[in-house]
Amino acid sequence: MKLGMIGLGKMGGNMVRRLRRAGIEVVGYSPDEESRQQLADEVGMVPAPNVTGTVKRLTGPRIVWVMVPAGSATDKVIKELEGRLENGDIVIDGGNSSYKDTQRRGAMLAQSGIGLVDVGTSGGIWGLENGYCLMVGGEKNHVQQIEPILQALAPENGWLHVGPRGSGHYVKMIHNAIEYGMMQAYAEGFALLHGKKDYAFDTAAIAEVWRHGSVVRSWLLDLSAEILQKNGRLEGVGEVVSDSGEGRWAAAEAISQGVPAPVLSMALQMRFASQQEGSYSNRMLNVMRNAFGGHPIDPKKAGEGR
Repeated sequence: MKLGMIGLGKMGGNMVRRLRRAGIEVVGYSPDEESRQQLADEVGMVPAPNVTGTVKRLTGPRIVWVMVPAGSATDKVIKELEGRLENGDIVIDGGNSSYKDTQRRGAMLAQSGIGLVDVGTSGGIWGLENGYCLMVGGEKNHVQQIEPILQALAPENGWLHVGPRGSGHYVKMIHNAIEYGMMQAYAEGFALLHGKKDYAFDTAAIAEVWRHGSVVRSWLLDLSAEILQKNGRLEGVGEVVSDSGEGRWAAAEAISQGVPAPVLSMALQMRFASQQEGSYSNRMLNVMRNAFGGHPIDPKKAGEGR
């Protein structure tokens, strides 16, 4: 099987590596020539000079996975693909797009007979080794055609066709909103432990013991325990916590449905608040985001370990 990969960043590059391990041929493009050449030399990816070159190196029915930032960048790539693909070809959007944008793009591509499959992708920088959790939306026949790709990228039982076009990104939106709430709870809890100076808690040791048999154990806790072991005071970690969009969309969805979602909404609001004042809990959020997703830590307003 063969596919094109547009976008060779932290996620896209590692997905190419995992696909090649499974014997799937990949034609890859990124504006960064160095990243293209590195993957060509490392895993035998076929480099392409641009989007047009990617399409030309594929045979029908052509499958192109788009792994670029959500919003205008994804719009630009999909619009370019629309003019170069043909009836029966498939575009996969594996980024964190809004499900409403996915529905719009899918309707546009369908006019040319081009399928769109949306894949909510979770796993961050650890997906290469552990596999990616994939939440897949689209028409059944399109999903069936790309099933070998999904199986190569996901661990066992790690992907699911959740519904029609747009539903994969919808499920990923809710996934990320839950992630916000979980991270906020951990961050606040560790901030309380850190702040109880008369007990002088060893937060790294507490995180480690919670990993074994407690009801709050999780992968985020595993990452937190490792982080705290290395830098329990979180010195040098910025206090401004970014959000990538899904939390905002989920909060708006809760309002639209009239469904109470105070934890998800408050976790989002706390990220906004971090832009005005900092704390240990905000630095904890930053290091967790960096640990699972490789998100950069802004050194501005770096904490002094208070």
